[in-house]
Amino acid sequence: MERLKPKTIAMVLAGGRVDELNVLTRYRPKSAVPFGGFARVIDFPLSNLMSSGIERVAILAQYRSFSLINHIGSGASWDMVGRNRGVSILPPSKGYGPNAWYRGSADAVYQNLDFVALHQPREVLVLSGDHVYQMDYRPLIAYHRAKEADLTIACLRVPITEAHRFGVAEVGEEDGETGGRVLRYKEKPARPRFCWASMTIFCFRPEVLAEVLAVNAAEDDSFEFGRDIIPRLLHERKRIYGYKFYGYWGYTRTLEEYWQTSMDLLGPAPRLKIEEWGIRTNLEHRHIRDCQPLRVGSGAFIQNSLVYNGCVVEGRVENSILFPGVRVEKGAVVKDSVIFFQTRIGRNSRLEKVVSDVNNVIGAGARIGEEAPPGGKEVTVLGWSNIIPEDAVIGSDCTIYPALKPEKIGKRIRTGEIVR
Repeated sequence: MERLKPKTIAMVLAGGRVDELNVLTRYRPKSAVPFGGFARVIDFPLSNLMSSGIERVAILAQYRSFSLINHIGSGASWDMVGRNRGVSILPPSKGYGPNAWYRGSADAVYQNLDFVALHQPREVLVLSGDHVYQMDYRPLIAYHRAKEADLTIACLRVPITEAHRFGVAEVGEEDGETGGRVLRYKEKPARPRFCWASMTIFCFRPEVLAEVLAVNAAEDDSFEFGRDIIPRLLHERKRIYGYKFYGYWGYTRTLEEYWQTSMDLLGPAPRLKIEEWGIRTNLEHRHIRDCQPLRVGSGAFIQNSLVYNGCVVEGRVENSILFPGVRVEKGAVVKDSVIFFQTRIGRNSRLEKVVSDVNNVIGAGARIGEEAPPGGKEVTVLGWSNIIPEDAVIGSDCTIYPALKPEKIGKRIRTGEIVR
């Protein structure tokens, strides 16, 4: 299949914050949230682009973008450095013309149409930067070209009971399992009647994209692709097609979804096979490449877990993911949890169904995720740079905001409480 870098550019929507991810996105955009023991969420679309030969990429960043900029660097980690390739970080700016804070996903692309005009592509691929999946975009683009489409939407079938959470399309059957004409589209309908969910992967004809974004900016009060752009193009009877995707797609909008997508990495037959996908990341970020090999103590126990370089395990780790620099001391138990970089878990402590941000210290004898509400445990999340006092007891479904003083956290936090 032909190489696409001279003809296709990508614009990655990577600058938003998702409130449902709680304190994990208090100081970083969702796309920069750590995932899988060594990577960031944005590594998935960037690796997909690299594997698809699409190497002229714009990252549209707005919310607290330092972590994202630091991670992406020059783009060398994804081999996007060279004469005809590169990664451009495009934050909002003020100046001549319609420049301001991005008012939505469509407005973010609209404010950067000069990037599109500069490169004069045959297609513009607009992607979300915060989903976990593996996809070769070349068959999608080939289908877009074959149908002479104005817009092609990558779609995934979801249960009708879950369809209300997504933008969903009715996709015709003229091309069988490959795709078909989009007949109807609804953004998060209260009573969905069709179930091909938009993956927020859009392949546009550039002229159509520029025209519809200009009208949206001039006439509308909302500036989102799903809510505004797709319905407008349908109303104008543009050629819109759905390209059907059948692989794994991790939707990590909420904390529970992030936890579940992480757990999909584990087990004898994991649904999410990150090692096979060949995900690239910036190994200089947080000095991952300089970490010493994993050290496992003589009395340690590790089962069904991903534990990466730089970790020291002297306690028990079950069904969990440990990022580089995590230390589990003797007698400690980590179960059903995701522990970010440089966290220390003290002697005889116990963590169960916890997501811990970076640089935390769990005091000896602490119990986190202790009390199960009716129906089972919910995730407890710890913001970064906290010191959990020794022998503290923290229930499930709790939230600890970042960088609190130990006396603010205290010794007892009941199930469902928020400490800020």
